Amino acid sequence: MTTVPAIRNWLRLESLAILVLCVGLYAHIGAPWWLFAAAFLAPDLSFAGYLFGGRIGALAYNVAHSQAGPVVLGLAGLWVAPMLTPLALIWGAHIGLDRMLGYGLKIAGSFDQTHLGPIGRAASTEA
Repeated sequence: MTTVPAIRNWLRLESLAILVLCVGLYAHIGAPWWLFAAAFLAPDLSFAGYLFGGRIGALAYNVAHSQAGPVVLGLAGLWVAPMLTPLALIWGAHIGLDRMLGYGLKIAGSFDQTHLGPIGRAASTEA
């Protein structure tokens, strides 16, 4: 089926656009780059959820890697607490990079199965 890879490529291109937008806006607001470097991998702390099993790990990962989080945080930064805006942009950039690289939301508690297709060993066995 040729449409699935085309859709995956489109989703990765969209994710690249989100990454570029978030990094560009971050630069535009003049937030410190040390903060960007320090916080960029913070969403990956959600991997610790896998210590409690696949279902909890996938849920923690999906919550930390859903675009809804940075959007809500960004809106809070615009309306309530401006210091949240850089964090929202860093979070959005992280998700954009992950999705651009093919790391999608986890399916059925499995780390290898994502909404963008299999990753890791699961991807090599599918090919």
